[in-house]
Amino acid sequence: MSWENFYLICFLVGFLFSLFTFVLGSGRLHLPHGHGAPSGAGHGGHGGAKGAAGRGGAGAVLNPPTMAAFLAWFGGAGYLLTRFSSIWALAALGLAGAAGVAGGGVVFWFLARLAPEGEDGMDPADYEMTGVLGRVSSTVRRGGTGEMIYQRDGARRSAPIRSEDGEEIGRGVEVVVTRYERGVAYVRRWDELTS
Repeated sequence: MSWENFYLICFLVGFLFSLFTFVLGSGRLHLPHGHGAPSGAGHGGHGGAKGAAGRGGAGAVLNPPTMAAFLAWFGGAGYLLTRFSSIWALAALGLAGAAGVAGGGVVFWFLARLAPEGEDGMDPADYEMTGVLGRVSSTVRRGGTGEMIYQRDGARRSAPIRSEDGEEIGRGVEVVVTRYERGVAYVRRWDELTS
């Protein structure tokens, strides 16, 4: 394989990966995840640049967006240098590497600006289940498990539930989560707590 082809492949892989992550993040396309668990209880949360920075972004120099930018800039600069100049292969490799570091650095700086230090884009309080108000969507039988529907971040979500006192709770009843253990929300009837 020639250097020219090597650089072209690096550029294409970096560019396509950057484009793919941009479409997933900015286009708000979400990959499907498991049914029943609330967001934050085993799932990532939101896509986008801020989310990418939060999951190892702003604090970690080697993250997917910066690596993709490095690869694209490295490949692009290397291809142009080998295709349109008579520079030595080793010098072209060094210059392409410097261009890659510059490109990755620009993306890293941009992500760091979106998620300032100390802010990881995910606040644990946003995923706290205790105190969440919901409506039973699948009856909780005595000592059994049912399901509730609740709203969070403008989205309708569901969670498996059990009655705190072990009693049956019918479909459509408003409930409040009193504790959350091992992926199951323990609930009490809302009218019990307000009376």
